[in-house]
Amino acid sequence: MKRLINSTLSLILMASLFMSCQSTPKTKTEACSKDKKTCCATTADMHLDWTRNANIYEVNIRQYTPEGTINAFAKNMPRLKEMGVDILWLMPVFPISEKNRKGSMGSYYAVADYRAVNPEFGTMDDLKNLVNTAHDMGMKVILDWVANHTGWDNVLMADHKDWYTQNEKGEIIIPKGTDWTDTADLNYDNQDMRKYMIGSLKYWIENADVDGFRCDVAGMVPTDFWEEARKELDAVKPVFMLAEDGGPELLEKAFDMGYGWDFHHIMNDVAKGEKNANDMESFFTKIDTVFPADSYIMNFTSNHDENSWNGTVAERMGEGAKAFAALTFTMPGMPLIYSGQEAGLNKRLKFFEKDEIDWSNMEMASFYKDLISLKKNNKALQNGVKGGKLVRINSDQNEKVFAFSREAEGNKVVVILNLSKEPVKATLDMDANAGNYTCYKDGKKQKLASKFDVDMKPWEYRIFIK
Repeated sequence: MKRLINSTLSLILMASLFMSCQSTPKTKTEACSKDKKTCCATTADMHLDWTRNANIYEVNIRQYTPEGTINAFAKNMPRLKEMGVDILWLMPVFPISEKNRKGSMGSYYAVADYRAVNPEFGTMDDLKNLVNTAHDMGMKVILDWVANHTGWDNVLMADHKDWYTQNEKGEIIIPKGTDWTDTADLNYDNQDMRKYMIGSLKYWIENADVDGFRCDVAGMVPTDFWEEARKELDAVKPVFMLAEDGGPELLEKAFDMGYGWDFHHIMNDVAKGEKNANDMESFFTKIDTVFPADSYIMNFTSNHDENSWNGTVAERMGEGAKAFAALTFTMPGMPLIYSGQEAGLNKRLKFFEKDEIDWSNMEMASFYKDLISLKKNNKALQNGVKGGKLVRINSDQNEKVFAFSREAEGNKVVVILNLSKEPVKATLDMDANAGNYTCYKDGKKQKLASKFDVDMKPWEYRIFIK
């Protein structure tokens, strides 16, 4: 569903709170000031060990196969395991409302029943089998959860009108500020509705053994609901929680990871020539200031919203697509791969209709497999505080070249990207980063001098490891 939320605004609003702290927390176990109630108090580290070097893969079941079913998708899981995928994020698997639906098939995000599987996709047993198979393969499964709104014929509406937001006339309304006419806004002032929603989240853990949730427009739901939900879910089974939101507040107690929308938009703008490499450095400075130190940010070049509404990777990033993808795997945060990217997906998938992914050319599969392997095997690229801090390496071409190092637990990565459509010759000030490395692409040894000269093609990237 197309998002109208400006995550940059949420960052600005939260920045004033966080920057008023007297000191910056180094982990989530530290408070940043004595006044915990008014200034960025933190909680104990809630990240599960398996998330520290994980990647995430978004599954669009409807468009994945000709059948568009859970079982048909499941046949692809050995391929994804071989590619190195860790977390399968399933777009909503619930029945889709028919009343006021958009298109002939409707939006996954107009939910008709929070405790059922869409019969177009299969059965509850099919979903259980998928989760069990994933666990046997060493993968995790999270479900896409829509807490802000339901479809117009959701099973709750007939008996619980008071669970919905209403206007002065007593009419249920759509979420304010949106064009989501196929959905009805839920009223989080109603405590009974909150209990039902938390109970429904538990339902999928208890009955299908899922490992967590990706929560749709999480910032449009009160933070205290998510914090209570997280406590109750972890009491059943420790979970992984992803918020579709770009602000820091939700990452304090409720969620492990948020969306990197702001950086994604910077990448799009750099690809168009509207911003340059220096704008990226400004972003990382802001992240270090505003977010809890052990936060995870999800990095991506595409996802279901971006692909359907704003364009394919080729449309938005052109020849820079591989360089930006490499950046999402080497910068702080967890990288996302959207369904079909490993096949070079180059069309906007229709959102409310059947529009199958073309799997005829798996040209990008080895590209992503190699990047996944790099992230898994180099401790400098771990998520959160376990990974190395990004330190920019300056050059005489800072507007075009974005170079940085990350170091942790005796591992180090140096990344050099030409983020321009022009060839570039640059001299990098390697300083403490000088030394002997291995080239990521070909395994050859490379000495990086204290003054390291590079001659790079448009959108070329180089990664050196040790």
